[in-house]
Amino acid sequence: MPGGQMLIEEPVRLASVLAPSKEKYFPSLTKIVGTLGPKSRSVETIEACLVAGMSVARFDFSWLNAEYHQETLENLRTAVNNVKKLCAVMLDTVGPELQVCNTSGNPIELNADNHVIITPDLSKVPSAEVLPINYTDLAKAVKKGDTIFVGQYLFTGSETTSVWLEVLETIDQDVKCLVKNSATLAGSIFSMHASQVQINLPTLTSADKQVISTWGLHNNVDLVSLSYTRHAEDVRELRAFLKTQNLLETQIYAKVENIEGLEHFDEILQEADGIILSRGNLGIDLPPEKRQLMWQMLSWMVCNWLGTDGILLGAETLRGLYPVDTIRTVGKICSEAEGAYNQSLQFKRIVQHAGEPMSHAESVASSAVRAAVKVKAAVIVVFTSSGRAARLIAKYRPPMPVLAVMFPSQKTEPLNSSSFGLHRYEKI
Repeated sequence: MPGGQMLIEEPVRLASVLAPSKEKYFPSLTKIVGTLGPKSRSVETIEACLVAGMSVARFDFSWLNAEYHQETLENLRTAVNNVKKLCAVMLDTVGPELQVCNTSGNPIELNADNHVIITPDLSKVPSAEVLPINYTDLAKAVKKGDTIFVGQYLFTGSETTSVWLEVLETIDQDVKCLVKNSATLAGSIFSMHASQVQINLPTLTSADKQVISTWGLHNNVDLVSLSYTRHAEDVRELRAFLKTQNLLETQIYAKVENIEGLEHFDEILQEADGIILSRGNLGIDLPPEKRQLMWQMLSWMVCNWLGTDGILLGAETLRGLYPVDTIRTVGKICSEAEGAYNQSLQFKRIVQHAGEPMSHAESVASSAVRAAVKVKAAVIVVFTSSGRAARLIAKYRPPMPVLAVMFPSQKTEPLNSSSFGLHRYEKI
């Protein structure tokens, strides 16, 4: 870190690492986003996820339909009422994601050193010889030697659920590839990622707008995760669309997943309510020798700005066999990290960005956090009619929970049964 300052308390000795973890009354302050799906959509499992520490439920619309997700959401509502824990609802858009639609559902076995054709002809049945995709201009975007990944998970070189392809040539709209590893693709949809290739598709697609204007509006979603955000204009476009749907309180989290998004990171940050860094997709969009530098750069940004608010779990809770254990373990890891966090240094850095002279609201918020730290308060309770005061206090990263007690004003609609409430005013 610049100047040798660290955002962990020093010294962290081996003895403290090996010491038994201390039980805490409050769970980790870091929010855990769990993606709900086949392995995590029953009422009982969702209840366990909430108790384990999930505070945001993500609905991934890159697969299945609105009816399926509505059933899952109804189960979430039941679980929330049963365990009396708040949970935000996040709608995750599909965006310009390339997909292979495996309509037959049969596994596809690809063997190393064989050839496979990627085609936009959706009438073709997916097989080891041909993979139809939902994009007509791939042959114009790629060139010989480019890398394409297909499958459910990040390619590591040892797994068998995704395949690494090398472009050999383009033939009209088709792309002929060399299979670099043996793998079995299973499922109804396989994601496709062309490394360092610009895809000429809109970030907010017509299908995304349709989902937001129906499912999103009907359920008054709290957050929209804008997949493959590449420019600040992408966020502005979504913001304008949300206004047309009267989703004025819905926050936008820009999902940065490729080099193009990294190149415009500062501009995107100014427009979005939050940023999601998709390290998996970023990892395969960069050459291997650049990845370490990127992680270091991202760590520097996190430490020098406002810190990291949450961790998003995808396949781990969507298809994984142990969604509850995963959430519980991640929560424990975050809790341990928070115990070694240098809150004093981070507080000073945030104050530096508050501006001078400091506004009255900033002064009250920062003073409240400073006082809470000094007296080792267990919780900060904020009485608010808009949520702004609670957000300002959470901005200064207090080492204790921030509880917002909502007193709706005449301009603020009261919370109803379809809302999941106070999370909007917490540190999320």
